[in-house]
Amino acid sequence: MNAPTDLINAVETYLDGIHECSVDKLNTVFHPASSLFDSDNGTVFVEPIESFLQDVSTRVSPASVGQAREAEILMIDYLSPINATVKIRIRAHKNVFVDHLAFVKGEAGWQIVAKIWHLERLVDDVADLSAA
Repeated sequence: MNAPTDLINAVETYLDGIHECSVDKLNTVFHPASSLFDSDNGTVFVEPIESFLQDVSTRVSPASVGQAREAEILMIDYLSPINATVKIRIRAHKNVFVDHLAFVKGEAGWQIVAKIWHLERLVDDVADLSAA
């Protein structure tokens, strides 16, 4: 199944929102009941979307310091025509993250209902995403 344009647009909105620390963009792509998860520190960390957006609103965005957006879609896996998991890699400052984004298509279009993320690695200022 080829990725529909509206799903790709939703992923791009997410990538732009993270790069720009734009709560407005992230609000359009995250379902209001979504949560984020990781376990990089050995325990499961769960963050409701409201808390995540509050955190994003206080960050210095990579875009504001002149960092080019480094991001790529690694995989799209469809459960059905209206359910998909998208795996992405994105750099924000020196952090390179891999995210699994669970998307559901509803009345508001494709929205993220859950995000599982992992800090893949730290990079120096001259490293690029393709080194992964």
